[in-house]
Amino acid sequence: MSDIAISRALETTLAYVHVGTGTGAEVAMNPVADRSPMPQRKIEPDHRPRMTALVAARAHLAEADPVMRRLIEAQPNLDPRAWLSTLPEMDTFGTLLWQIIGQQISLRAARAVLARVQTAFGGQLPTPQEVLATDPAVLHEAGLSRRKVQTLRTLAGEFVAGRITAEGLATMSDSEVEARLTAVPGVGPWTVHGFLIIALDRSDVVLPGDVALRRAIQRAYQLAERPSHDEVLAIAEPWRPYRTLASAYLFASSSAKGMLDRMEW
Repeated sequence: MSDIAISRALETTLAYVHVGTGTGAEVAMNPVADRSPMPQRKIEPDHRPRMTALVAARAHLAEADPVMRRLIEAQPNLDPRAWLSTLPEMDTFGTLLWQIIGQQISLRAARAVLARVQTAFGGQLPTPQEVLATDPAVLHEAGLSRRKVQTLRTLAGEFVAGRITAEGLATMSDSEVEARLTAVPGVGPWTVHGFLIIALDRSDVVLPGDVALRRAIQRAYQLAERPSHDEVLAIAEPWRPYRTLASAYLFASSSAKGMLDRMEW
């Protein structure tokens, strides 16, 4: 992607998200303009820094990898976090709950189980305290295997005891988060990598054990066979420090069909 193209993309992105122009600004600068009260306008969060970062990340990926360039050109305005709007609002523990539910089952099945868990807890995702106070059979009947129920209860105990906290995880490096969470039986790298992306919005995460991602890489790179764990890492090396965004483009390229088979190995 040329410097001119990057500059134009940045200008377009910033123009799209900027909301500070219009009648209010004109009144402020024009002493004879109509000064009747302006209607209240909801103050939206400033997304410009994030959009600027996305432009830079796309430029890096397009320069580093011709396959990434093609995927980006096909979807130049992809929002890697847009899919999260289809899920309920999740805090740190809720995100780990979602990741544990999703182990070794399809995305569709995981959504169904999550909805049943919400129903079982009055329409909300449970807190660690509520998980421990609830009969394990409730979670099992919602669709979690007994192993997942035990994992979730062990994890909830760590939160309740204060040995794991949202604040503590947020201050750790990716590797430190992985080391801490995988110390909980039943929490593997796939679960942690998804947590890093969803809850902590980390920019340089790749899921080498994810079947959907491996299929997407095989298709995008026209490989004869599905890449191994180590081969995924080797292919992803030029994407640093934006492996999360690169993975999002690969998932998007394979569409929903490829995302329905998420597994932890």
